[in-house]
Amino acid sequence: MQGAKDSITARVLAHVDEDLDHARARLFELLRIPSISTQPEHKKDVQQAAEWLCVQLEALGLKTAILPTPGHPVVLGHHPGPSGTKAPRILFYGHYDVQPADPLELWNSPPFDPQLVDGPRGKRIVARGAVDAKGQSMMFIEALRAWKEVGGGIPAPVTVLMEGEEEIGSPNLEPFLREHKADLGADFALISDTNMWDVDTPALTTRLRGMCNCEVMLKGPSMDLHSGLFGGSALNPVNVLAQILGDLHDKDGRIQVPGFYDGVRPVSEEQAREWQSLGFDEAAFLRGIGLTAPGGEKGLPGLQRIWARPTADINGMWGGYSGPGSKTIIPSEAGAKVSFRLVPGQDPKAVFEGFQRFVRDRLPEGMQVSFQAFGMALGFEIDTNTAWARAAKDALNQEYGRPAVMIGSGGTIPVVEQIKRVLGIDSLMMGFGLDDDQIHSPNEKYELKCFHKGTRSHALLLGKLAG
Repeated sequence: MQGAKDSITARVLAHVDEDLDHARARLFELLRIPSISTQPEHKKDVQQAAEWLCVQLEALGLKTAILPTPGHPVVLGHHPGPSGTKAPRILFYGHYDVQPADPLELWNSPPFDPQLVDGPRGKRIVARGAVDAKGQSMMFIEALRAWKEVGGGIPAPVTVLMEGEEEIGSPNLEPFLREHKADLGADFALISDTNMWDVDTPALTTRLRGMCNCEVMLKGPSMDLHSGLFGGSALNPVNVLAQILGDLHDKDGRIQVPGFYDGVRPVSEEQAREWQSLGFDEAAFLRGIGLTAPGGEKGLPGLQRIWARPTADINGMWGGYSGPGSKTIIPSEAGAKVSFRLVPGQDPKAVFEGFQRFVRDRLPEGMQVSFQAFGMALGFEIDTNTAWARAAKDALNQEYGRPAVMIGSGGTIPVVEQIKRVLGIDSLMMGFGLDDDQIHSPNEKYELKCFHKGTRSHALLLGKLAG
C-alpha cells in the first residue's frame, strides 16, 4: 500500500514539474490584476481578483462563494476530500490584495505587467504581489490542481479562505471569522506568507512578534512663541518629548517602560542552539542596509534580538518648523508615533498603559499629554509537535534534502492569533519567500525556484497528511 501511495505522489510531483509553465502563466493572470485594497479607485480590481480566484477554485471541484464584508470580499471554498478519509481538514489562508506600487519610477518594469527575468539564482518573477502573497497562495492552489488532475482527486478535506484586506490590516476578518465559524472548522490552518532561511534551506516559522502601535501628543504654550522673547522661560514641547523618549532605553538597550518585561521568557536552550547553528552574520546583515553597529539589548545574539525579544521604536516625530531655512520658534505642541514589537507572554494593553505611565511620570508641570492606540496584537508561539507539523517537516526534508529550520519572525501576522482565538485552530506557517524579495517595495520579486519547490512541497504535504 505504501508503495502505491508513493507512486501516486511521484506522479503528482512529476505533473507539477511538467505543468510549471502553465502554473506560472496562471499566476501572471492574477498578478496583472491591480488589486490594491487601500485605494478606492481599485475596488473593482479587488473584486475582479476575487472572481478570478473563485473560477480557479470551482474548476478544482471546490464549492466556492464570494462572500461580502463591509469592505472587500472573502473568497471561501470547500472540498470534502475523498469519501471516508481520516486526513485532517486543512484551512488554507491567503490574501489576494496587494500594496500600492508607488513610487512607480523606481520599477524596472510596470508593476502589474509581470516579467520573468534573469537573476543570480535563475529566473525570477517581478511584479507587485509576486511573493506577497499571490505567488505564495497560488502554490497551494497549484498543488490541489496537480492532485486533482493526476492523483485521483484532492486527497484531504480542504477549506480555502482568501481575503482582500490583509494589506490594510484585515479590519473585517475577525467579524467574518465569527460570523462563519460553523463553516470554518478545521484541524489546523496552513499559511504560506512567510520566509525560508535561504533559497536552499526550508523553514517553518514558529514565533511571531505582536505589536502595540500608538501616538503621544504634548501640548505646551497656547501658541507658537518667539524663541528670543520666551526662550529660557517657556517649556518647549519638542525638547520635553525628545528627552522623555530618549529615556525609553537604558545604556544596555533595555526598555524602561514599567512592567514591560513581565511575562517575557527566554528562548529554550535547544532553540538557542538551533538558531546559533544557522551561522547568522549580523555584520553582513547590517552592511546590507548601510549600518555597521547593532542596536537592541546588549549581550544577546542577533537572531534572538530580532525574533524573540521585544522592541520599542520611535517611528516618527514632529513639532514646530521643519521647512527650508530657519524659523526661531518655541512650538506649541509635539507628537510622536511609537511602536512596540512584543513577544509571547506580553499583554499589548498593559504595555500601552505602561507607556502612558512612563511618559506621565516624566512630564513637567503645565504640559498636557494625550495618547492614541492604533493597533494591538499578541505575540505568538506555535507548537511544532503536531501531526501536521511533523508532516510538513517530512515534506520539506524530502523536497530539499535537508531538515527544515524552526525560525522566528520579527513581524506580526494578526490572522494567526485571530484564527486561534476565534476558531480555536493552530496554524502551520510554511512559506517560501526570501529576505531579498523586496516585499512592499519597487521591483518585488519571487524566485521561480521558490514557487516551483513550494508547489512541490505543498503537494507532498497533502500526500503525507492523506497517507
